[in-house]
Amino acid sequence: MNEDSLLYASSHEWVHVNGDLCTVGITRFAVEQLTDVTYVELPPVGRTATKGKSFGVIESVKSANDLYAPVSGEVVEVNSRVADDPASIAQDPYGAGWMIKIRSSAPDLSGLMKKSEYDAQTAAESH
Repeated sequence: MNEDSLLYASSHEWVHVNGDLCTVGITRFAVEQLTDVTYVELPPVGRTATKGKSFGVIESVKSANDLYAPVSGEVVEVNSRVADDPASIAQDPYGAGWMIKIRSSAPDLSGLMKKSEYDAQTAAESH
């Protein structure tokens, strides 16, 4: 996916909105901060994701972190590839490394950032 077409949460998740289907993953910045991802726990299909609340966990050799939903809705698809091969997230975080798809009839996009705003946030965090 084109990074410029995504919206970003301050907690380093991205979302691509296509009608009522929202694809969610984590950013390259987050993957780089985690270094070697060793485990990903994702919710089952049918679970309700709530904006700003944890939907899963990502672990690396350095730490374990919650994954936060950038929008609310029903989890309609889970990327089992990233659960089976967590290192694959680092190879393509904006494509094959997506995590879940959420169906949301009217996604609340407030508080999400465009790429330029997210880049400014990560630049500040890097210093």
